[in-house]
Amino acid sequence: MKSDIEISRMCQKQNIKEIAKKIGILEEDLILYGNYKAKIDYKKYTTKNEGKLILVTSINPTPYGEGKTTVSIGLGDALNKIGKKTLMVLREPSLGPVFGIKGGATGGGYAQIVPMEDINLHFTGDLHAITSCNNLISAAIDNHLYFGNQLNIDPNTIAFNRCMDMNDRALRNITIHGKVKRDESFNITAASEVMSVFCLSQDLMDLKKNLGNILIGYTYDGKEVLVKDLNMEGSLATLLKEAIKPNLVQTLENNPVLVHGGPFANIAHGCNSIIATRLGLNLADYVVTEAGFGSDLGAEKFFDIKCRRASFTPNCVVLVVTLKALKYNANVSKEDILTPSVEKVKEGLPNLMVHVENILKYTKNLIVCLNKYDSDTNEEIHVIEEYCNNKKIEFAISDSYLNGGEGSVSLAKKVVDICNKENDFKLLYEDHLSIKEKIEKVAIEIYHANRVQYTKEVEEKLKKMNKYHHLPVCIAKTQYSISDDPKKLGYPKDYAITVKDVKLYRGASFITVLLGDIMTMPGLSKIPNLENIDINDKEEISGLF
Repeated sequence: MKSDIEISRMCQKQNIKEIAKKIGILEEDLILYGNYKAKIDYKKYTTKNEGKLILVTSINPTPYGEGKTTVSIGLGDALNKIGKKTLMVLREPSLGPVFGIKGGATGGGYAQIVPMEDINLHFTGDLHAITSCNNLISAAIDNHLYFGNQLNIDPNTIAFNRCMDMNDRALRNITIHGKVKRDESFNITAASEVMSVFCLSQDLMDLKKNLGNILIGYTYDGKEVLVKDLNMEGSLATLLKEAIKPNLVQTLENNPVLVHGGPFANIAHGCNSIIATRLGLNLADYVVTEAGFGSDLGAEKFFDIKCRRASFTPNCVVLVVTLKALKYNANVSKEDILTPSVEKVKEGLPNLMVHVENILKYTKNLIVCLNKYDSDTNEEIHVIEEYCNNKKIEFAISDSYLNGGEGSVSLAKKVVDICNKENDFKLLYEDHLSIKEKIEKVAIEIYHANRVQYTKEVEEKLKKMNKYHHLPVCIAKTQYSISDDPKKLGYPKDYAITVKDVKLYRGASFITVLLGDIMTMPGLSKIPNLENIDINDKEEISGLF
């Protein structure tokens, strides 16, 4: 089979103006980036009509991903194929994974969005704008310290970090040699608070306000210092005035897709922007979106942070499973993971069980979808199908990787049926609970731990944050396990979780809670994907996947 990039080049792309017409966007409301990309003046498209919202999530993934984006695109193409006016609303890729281990994030095979090279690389410059906005704050902080520190900021309490959109472990710990020498660190852009603020704001003025509310640190007498105290929220919003507009592209089958915002789900909240999702719901009858990594991360945060903030109520949840992920959870080695084994699929099945149990705490409108590989056998597939039948949960197979939208028609029809059922969606916890109660609710109900431990330093920080107890929690942890330990595969139960750190993301309006050895600046692997990427004299790129 041809590579993803070869398949994408075979696509007969339509001019983006034609794609916009399919969802009722006027040419005058497009900001064109060539023939196949555009930004949308979203403020002109607010209606009282809201489409059905479909979330695609997954079980705990292998290091190479389980194809949530591929399934999302295939499902969107399939819904359009059966006559449903559908928009896909996805996140923008980060250069970190593109040049790291995972490669691109535009789907795969015959379920892709295009132009894939542009989307995976600089696209319309949104992540660069967010990086510049973030680092302008850092520059202003150190500039303020240099010119006398009129706000009386204690440099040892500065809580805001620089960022860049690249994996670079050398930047995890640095020393700033300004007028005040101090320790600092970089986040990857997708893990920055500015990225979360960007994705959780309702419009440009809300973005401006939220940027101003970002916590910088504390004065020597313990008072909060915010970005707005530096009188710079206007400059920051100006940097993001174009980035805040959602991006329009298309699938290989020429169906419209919005791509906007890109927070990681193991560190940040892992969902595309509220602005793009709301625009999609105003323009289409069905909106397919996805949340990063497994349902213990992306879906939990989609529900408890994004839906809480925007009052979204998902009508259907698609839980993606692969046989290789089940085998990974049965400790099968990378070399043997595609080798058929009914026994190993059964051993890994508890990981599917725990994700099903977790999602049912939010909604019963659930369908399990197998993202099918050529190596999958009928006997192995039957293990998943039998489990779903016994639990009275809908089950479907997607082979959109090989067959595009046609490969997800059966899934699409079942999704439509589920979307027509009563929406019983509910959040996991209420706003009035304490920060600890919210952490423990997620740890016990979603991670299946039996207790949560806090370091002394965390206990002190929580006391300081008590007045923000009404905010939701955004828990940063490994994506490879429902626990805080990547080696605890399958369905771990009755273990202790230790909270290593907590941070007030006052601008994003959530409390970040760090578990285990999670890093906010990833590193490159020994043989990163950057070694595979090349370009020839015709400007044809290879190595993106």
